[in-house]
Amino acid sequence: MRTHSISTATALAVLFSSTVLSVAAAGPASAATATVGSPAGIVVDGVGQRVFVGDDTKDRIIAADYNGKVLDSVSGIEGIFDLALSDDRTTLYATARRSHEIVAIDTATLDIKARYPVATGIGPLYVEFAGGKAWFTYEDPADGHADLGSIDPAADPAADPADGTAPTTLGQLPRDSGVGGGAFLDTDSSSPGLLAIGATDFHDTAKDLMAVLDVSGATPQVAAWHDGGHPLRYVSDIDLVPGTPQVLVDGTDRHGYADGTFTAAGAYPAGERADIAPNGLIAQISGANVAVFRPGQSWPIRTYAGYTSALAWAPDASRIFALVSAPGGYVLKALTDPTLNVPSLTVNAPSTATRGKPITVTGRLSATVPLPSGARLQVTRTDLESPQGKALPAVTVRADGSYTFTDTPQAGGTVTYRAAYAGDAAHMPVSASDRVTVPHATPTLTLNKNGGVHDYGTDVSFTARLGPTYKNRTVEIWANPFGGDKPNRLLKTGKVNSSGNISATVDMTRDTDVTAVFKGDTRTAPRTAKSTAYARVKVSTAVSKHYKKAKLGSTSYHWFHRNTDPLLTTTMSYVKGRKQRLDLQVHAGGKWHSAGSEYFPLGTNGKSAVRLEAPGTSGIKARMRSVYVNGSSGDSVNSTTYGPWKYLYFTR
Repeated sequence: MRTHSISTATALAVLFSSTVLSVAAAGPASAATATVGSPAGIVVDGVGQRVFVGDDTKDRIIAADYNGKVLDSVSGIEGIFDLALSDDRTTLYATARRSHEIVAIDTATLDIKARYPVATGIGPLYVEFAGGKAWFTYEDPADGHADLGSIDPAADPAADPADGTAPTTLGQLPRDSGVGGGAFLDTDSSSPGLLAIGATDFHDTAKDLMAVLDVSGATPQVAAWHDGGHPLRYVSDIDLVPGTPQVLVDGTDRHGYADGTFTAAGAYPAGERADIAPNGLIAQISGANVAVFRPGQSWPIRTYAGYTSALAWAPDASRIFALVSAPGGYVLKALTDPTLNVPSLTVNAPSTATRGKPITVTGRLSATVPLPSGARLQVTRTDLESPQGKALPAVTVRADGSYTFTDTPQAGGTVTYRAAYAGDAAHMPVSASDRVTVPHATPTLTLNKNGGVHDYGTDVSFTARLGPTYKNRTVEIWANPFGGDKPNRLLKTGKVNSSGNISATVDMTRDTDVTAVFKGDTRTAPRTAKSTAYARVKVSTAVSKHYKKAKLGSTSYHWFHRNTDPLLTTTMSYVKGRKQRLDLQVHAGGKWHSAGSEYFPLGTNGKSAVRLEAPGTSGIKARMRSVYVNGSSGDSVNSTTYGPWKYLYFTR
């Protein structure tokens, strides 16, 4: 142990020191999901339950199942533009505008069966199968107008065009189309042999082509024709309407053609493109939605969200296959239950409520397709007491779609009311919910002995008292000694006694935050209570080098010869970096006067030895004490503690 020294002559000059934390757009497709960069035709084989999608970005065709998973693909179709299936579903026809050919593909194997050259500078473009032939549109190089060609699959693909037996025939549009570019095509299984054609001249926006041809014979015959007699808007799509002599333009306007001319026959809400199922259901692309209409109705029975490039019905009308915008291109989605209307359901509960007091919940069930009379809603309440949900009495919807029910929430916290309609033959199931914040009851929780100062090492009992609660009666008591080197420690956990009390004992070696914790229950809020208790240090001072101990008056002194240096050894409870302060006073004129103070470090054994230089004069009375000062002694983990005075007397 190192011994320090201090001079009584320089004691007053010692300096004091102290030490003092979003169907929205589809997500990325998996490796097995059909995804294309630029859609180029979509057709559905209902027999094999496969969907064929053209991908212009990669010059390929993908075959997918009804779940949108890729089954097979075929590449090498340069500039693929459109697809069509033969009537027997054994052959898939693809137009290749860059290589100027029609490619026939086996639907079962995706092997290429034949390639049919098309002698034109632009096309072939759109393709449909009717009357036993594959019909395609292209731009006639002679006048730049849209024209029509066909492929006869019964002919020899290698036949010489010069002898008139070649399978490809051009220039089959019965009249000059009068419009530039390629025309759109459509067929309908309920009208075999009919082919619909539609186009717009980009250079003359008032000039449109709309026609229905009979292609069941040797050459196409005009069933109805329009080429600009009255203005049409830009024709971007045309469909034959099953079961009636009508066409649908751009998924919006219906035109009858029974007498060989076209007559407006009604319209759907504005759309862009459409496909019509064999039973007459219309799937319309409109902005970022796909809407399903029944024939002739102006309100949709179903709407799907998602920007769609192209779509096609399954032949049994059980679903719609849509190419929906997604990162990296378009992903194939199956839109199911197209005939089931999606109702709208609301639940409106008060934002806050008093626990144990009744509240009223209201809402409305509505649909664009009328709901059955007396529709009933299943209602559940979910809260801390029923985390899986508790069924409440079913609610009957009024004729105007509104409903009301009352309930009394007992649990505190967030209470969720959920209403659900199970659906019916014309409607999808639907549910909705709303939340209510119900305050918990606030319990009383106290902890005694806050602010008490205790001697070092004293065992102090702290008692927590918990007031009335619902079910939980468990309290934890924690002790967190001052200083970062001692962790918060659980002293006790248990149920309070019949008086609401629980106690735990702390060994007071440091200032300590004692905390009582009640974690709450379903009806009672959590609560904490804290008491801060303070602990003195343990300090003693031993005096040596004196020649005797004797009293002067009533005070006991250590007697030293005037030239003998007293040795003052302090023992104090140790903390790393701790120092003790030595206070020195001298008696003169009947009073004690400060002769200074100085801090001295403690050794790891908690001891500090200081040699006091002798005054060299007799008759001197002095006294000293060792002090721990919170903050200034190098740490702040104990309360300031003063050791007892030790009295010194210097003689001859």
